[in-house]
This record gives sequence, C-alpha cells and structure tokens, in this order.
Amino acid sequence: MTTGTVISKDGTRIAYESLGSGPGLVLVDGALCYRASGPARPLAERLADRFTVYIYDRRGRGESGDAPEYDVQREVEDLEGVLAEAGGAQACVYGISSGAMIALETANRGVALRKLALYETPIVVDDTREPIAAEYDEHLRALIEAGRNGAAVKYFMRAAVGLPAPLVTLFPLMPAWGKLKRVAPTLIYDARTLDGMTDGRPVPEGRFAAVAVPTLAIYGGKSPQWMKNAVRQIADAVPGARPAELPGQTHMVKPAVLAPMLADFFAS
Repeated sequence: MTTGTVISKDGTRIAYESLGSGPGLVLVDGALCYRASGPARPLAERLADRFTVYIYDRRGRGESGDAPEYDVQREVEDLEGVLAEAGGAQACVYGISSGAMIALETANRGVALRKLALYETPIVVDDTREPIAAEYDEHLRALIEAGRNGAAVKYFMRAAVGLPAPLVTLFPLMPAWGKLKRVAPTLIYDARTLDGMTDGRPVPEGRFAAVAVPTLAIYGGKSPQWMKNAVRQIADAVPGARPAELPGQTHMVKPAVLAPMLADFFAS
C-alpha cells in the first residue's frame, strides 16, 4: 500500500492510498464514509489482485482538507486529481450512493476515464417513496451550524435514508458513532450532489447525455423499489449504460459479492 496527496484545483489537499497492481481503479465513497470508516478499503482489498485500486478521503473527511464554500464541481476536480494519479483516461471509476453521483457528474462534465460503475445513486424519481422534504437541506444545515452533529446524522438517517425511528435511536451505541459525528458536516455536501433529484420527478431528459464511457448501473436485489427504479432511470439516461441486479444485496452491499461483478466489467 502507498499513500499520497493530490492538490485539487482550488488548493484543497486530498489524501489517498493505493494498493494492488494492474490497471488503475478509483473508488468513490458515499455519505459519512472515508478511508478509515466505510466499505472502500475492504472492497479495494478484494480487487487488488487485478487492479491498482485508489481510495481517497472526500473533502472534509479523514485526512483531506476542505474549503469555506462547497460546490459539486470541486468534488469533480478532487476525483479528477486522483484519477490523474491512477492513470487518467486509462483508469476506471466506481462510485456508491452519493459517491456514485460524484462519479457520474465527473464523467458527464467531460473528465476522461475508461469505464464507470455506479451502485445505487440515491435519487427519488417516482412515487414509490416519499420525496425528500424541500426543507431537508435547510434543516440539516441548521443542525450542523448549531454543533448538533449527532442530531444531523440521525436526521439524515431518518429523512434521507428512510430508516425507522427505533433503529436510528440505537445509532449512538454503535462503535462507529464518533466517526459518523466527526464527518456529519459533509452531509450538506452529499445533499448538494443530489440537488433537484430527490423530489419524485423523473431524471430530466438529457441530464446525463454527455457521459461517453461504458457504464454499469448496479442495484441490490433486496433494495427498496424506489432505489431500483432510480438506478434503472440513471441507466436509461446515460447513453449505452447497462443496468444490473446484484441478487441478495441491499444498499449496504457486501464487498465479497460486489467485487466479482466489478472486476468482470472493468476487465472486459
């Protein structure tokens, strides 16, 4: 394993590590996750026999820096910087949840890469679940600005993820609770990545028409219907994209099950 940093275009320091050997592959985390907390490293270890896998701390998390003002374009530039280390246009990208949206935006905005895989972009495209409330972003920001990081995590789990209240009340008992609270301010960033796509309306025509690389859009066989529908619409919106079901999986996808599908797609 090697570690390093890239300096994004706005001067923010982005920390990464790589492991394995072979073609470059960059993994992009979802909400609340970073190298030291989340599924990226276990997945990277499963893929390291076929790829040089890069995992990084998205801005505001782990060992990466941040900037006073957030814009989705900054996260695109962060990923572009890591991609340059991984081989640029010859490297592949996998993103999960809000990280899938960052990966998708990166390809849509013209950053060169070879292939793209997405797991369950968490947008709401129909009435199979309640849309995320219009005031979600404002309320989340208010909790963060008041220093109520734990309340912000719970609010995210209830209002965005849709977990039942009794389960959310148990979160402070989890070993990872402290890590979740530390990166809670970045939940505002994740909300911004999904702006305009959580109100129950279909993906706008042409929204991802500029994606010009082979794309695999994956959903779990045990995931809720709204999430499956979202992934299928993403696949329809990306030219030439292919949807794929991973049987038996949910949004908390198991690296051991996901890795073979990714390896086959990226190596083909």
